[in-house]
Amino acid sequence: MKIDLSGKTALVTGSTSGIGAAIARGLAAAGARVAVNGRSERTVSAAIDRIGGEIPGADLVPAVADVATEDGTAALLDTVPRVDVLVNNLGIFEQAAALEIPDDEWRRYFEVNVLTAVRLTRAYLPGMIEAGWGRVQNIASDSAIVIPAEMIHYGMSKTALLAVSRGFAKEAAGTGVTVNSVIAGPTHTGGVEDFVYQLVDRDLPWEEAQRVFMREHRPQSLLQRLIEPEEIANLVVYLASPLASATTGAAVRVDGGYVDSIVP
Repeated sequence: MKIDLSGKTALVTGSTSGIGAAIARGLAAAGARVAVNGRSERTVSAAIDRIGGEIPGADLVPAVADVATEDGTAALLDTVPRVDVLVNNLGIFEQAAALEIPDDEWRRYFEVNVLTAVRLTRAYLPGMIEAGWGRVQNIASDSAIVIPAEMIHYGMSKTALLAVSRGFAKEAAGTGVTVNSVIAGPTHTGGVEDFVYQLVDRDLPWEEAQRVFMREHRPQSLLQRLIEPEEIANLVVYLASPLASATTGAAVRVDGGYVDSIVP
């Protein structure tokens, strides 16, 4: 299978590190022009330099904006007015005791993890429909289905994202535009390393800490290891391609078998 995204413009929110950076790199390697998004010029510039060094000739566009705000989204739309591929990757997560999460935190998780994706989809989807081709992907999580007791506000936001994806897919029905969510399993990122050390002994070396975390807190994983960001990106790049033209309205799993189900 050869994936060629030449001539396509992609935007990946929160793409200066972790899964977002891996997705941006994967899309660029497939030939897409990729808008790299972050909140500061420093982090965006560093990400572009890093990706450009790994992929000579990559067409990368700096998109500095806090897309979790309406003003930031407006600034982003000025920089990148139309895209063919939108990957709503931006998200926040943190451990919190269920009965101690205040209203403001519930609102913040909905605002950042759900409403940001809604706002950008609402902005870019009409142009895709007009062009007769487009891809919207929302990066969800196994936590959308297996709600973690230590962060139910995060789980709630990712469950909502599955519903948002299905709803917008119906809006785009028959237009040549697909809308999907990607259910990512426990993934090895800097943020997840911090999260792991919230739950296991901080004095443990990383490889041992990871094994303890998976054994004690994610025992249902069939991989029995954290997923690497590039493994998430591989699925996203495929779904962004013409090869995935019949996949829409779906919640596609790249979860290492974490969700104990034989259906999506």
